[in-house]
Amino acid sequence: MLDIFRNSAFELTSLVDGILKAPYVPGRIGSLGLFQSKGIRTKTAVIEEKDGRLSLIPTSPRGGPASSIGEKKRKARSFIVPHLERDSTIYADELQDVRAFGSEDQTSAVQAIVDERLADLRQEHEVTLEHMRAGAIQGLIKDADGTTLLNLFTEFDVTQQTADINVAGDDVRNDIVAAMRLSERAIGGGPITGFRAFCGDHFFDAFIGSDAVEESLKYQESALLRTDVRAGFDYAGVVWENYRGRVGAVDVDGADEELDIEGGTNTPFFADGEAYLVPVGPPIFKTYFAPADFIEAVNTMGLPLYAKTSFDPDLNRFAKIHTQSNPLVLCVRPRAVIKLTIAS
Repeated sequence: MLDIFRNSAFELTSLVDGILKAPYVPGRIGSLGLFQSKGIRTKTAVIEEKDGRLSLIPTSPRGGPASSIGEKKRKARSFIVPHLERDSTIYADELQDVRAFGSEDQTSAVQAIVDERLADLRQEHEVTLEHMRAGAIQGLIKDADGTTLLNLFTEFDVTQQTADINVAGDDVRNDIVAAMRLSERAIGGGPITGFRAFCGDHFFDAFIGSDAVEESLKYQESALLRTDVRAGFDYAGVVWENYRGRVGAVDVDGADEELDIEGGTNTPFFADGEAYLVPVGPPIFKTYFAPADFIEAVNTMGLPLYAKTSFDPDLNRFAKIHTQSNPLVLCVRPRAVIKLTIAS
């Protein structure tokens, strides 16, 4: 029965096509389209930075010499693309009753098992990518065990910008506008079409509990009654949403409510007392996909996911489905994302 895996339906090309078509379980950040995705041909990515800030042109006398600008300063940074892989093993016993009888032929029956495993594996890769994107927004991209893979503030030689929101006062809107201006200055001349804030639980609860925000919500009440307010509402030109996502399963009445990321211990993607103000429009969020470490993938354009099979080399007792992704997730202007906290 394991010989069926040597059918062309289970070769690299077919499996990659299958995992890309598997049911997509998007994370919130991924579904918003904030990150631009692009395949690359190498296992490293070089980001070139140009110091192209806008400046005013001074007046000069007619016929006189004009003021000039020098060559823009350039700085190149090289990043190693992280390598993520996950396997699933299909043992011979699982194929014991798969036969060429009935309504399905042999290949179709085995394909159903493979499709199920591909869907499970893709879901794990997608939630891991979502976790990395949440980290890029915060400037710290972490591995599943909590160790830091990439500190964007260190890489780009900048410091994080922060702002306090005084929910107990009357100037909540002014505090938000001040934070938006911090982001706008960091972006420079880039086009900003709006702002979005990803909020931890405690921050969100304190924010919507403020008098100023509650008063605003009354005017949106008819629409909000038909939806979950945590999914997002507009206040002061910012869409505020309570982000749901945690590393590690959350046990609620004996049931795991969240997807499990190995090594996690119930840690939220965004800390409970924090929110992150994100400018929408400028292309500062990037995802680069490098090619797999297969001979067939050498010097090809990287794809989001790869899948391949291998076999028990000794007794042919199992077939292993190997999946991998090689994503580099970046925010190339980390100072443009403002960390918000509730003023004490």
